[in-house]
Amino acid sequence: MNKIGIFYAYWTQDWNVDFKPLVDKAANLGFDVLEVNGGILAEMSPAERKALKDHADARGISLSYCYGLPAKYDVASPDASVRKEGLRFLEKMTRAVGEMGGGRLSGILYGCWPTLMPEDADDRAPYLERSIASVKEASRVAEDNNVVYNLEVVNRFEQYLFNTAAEAVEYVKAVGSPNVKIHLDTYHMNIEEDTFSAAIETAGEHLGHLHIGENNRRPPGYGHIPWDELVSALKRIDYQGWIVMEPFLRPGGPVARDIRVWRDLSVGVDLDEEAAKAVRFIRGKLAAA
Repeated sequence: MNKIGIFYAYWTQDWNVDFKPLVDKAANLGFDVLEVNGGILAEMSPAERKALKDHADARGISLSYCYGLPAKYDVASPDASVRKEGLRFLEKMTRAVGEMGGGRLSGILYGCWPTLMPEDADDRAPYLERSIASVKEASRVAEDNNVVYNLEVVNRFEQYLFNTAAEAVEYVKAVGSPNVKIHLDTYHMNIEEDTFSAAIETAGEHLGHLHIGENNRRPPGYGHIPWDELVSALKRIDYQGWIVMEPFLRPGGPVARDIRVWRDLSVGVDLDEEAAKAVRFIRGKLAAA
């Protein structure tokens, strides 16, 4: 049975917050997983990380981790010093997750986010080569720390190295590590993929993590994502991984600015009630598939 989770920033306007109250929210609302910011985790003290892990364990909540490397840590950069700093931070984050017992570290770990191809470049091949070399190097640290990198496939307006499941498969095959897999997200799939079922089946055994949310960034059930098609494809590939919803409803603050939330979608909405409804919705779809 797939564990169902939620990304902590559904409730926050800042990236750097105390995760423990959100562990409680996730547990109280019926989730199995809380996904938190891997970059924040890396900067926490060992005592703070232990307190978070102990609290999550006490509430029966598993933790997953997600991050988009900023430009100063772009591991695909032509600047060797930037790549070096990016690898240093990626490996630091990996060891922090390892300290928590290992697990899933997902997101844009192969370049930076958000970004477009540099204006003076018309060929992404050199950027891909540098990215693959960087992730290959970091994957050795992932293997040593029982961490799986799930590389998120995002839309063309947020990254340029790969935007489809098919491109991501070629990338992870080039890296060649059992600890490097693909992270798909229904919001981005809705923009880039021909069909949801074809994308899921293309990712196949390489699919390590799944984010779900509507085309409008609302929780599942409030848009036009074809959920029956999606869950049927997950069943066909026997996907056993975690499914984490990632809605964003409120403008204001660094989270909304980075995600580009300009309209207030939370008016008249009880965030907790909607989250609980959404987890029941997706569990129902999975059970019926």
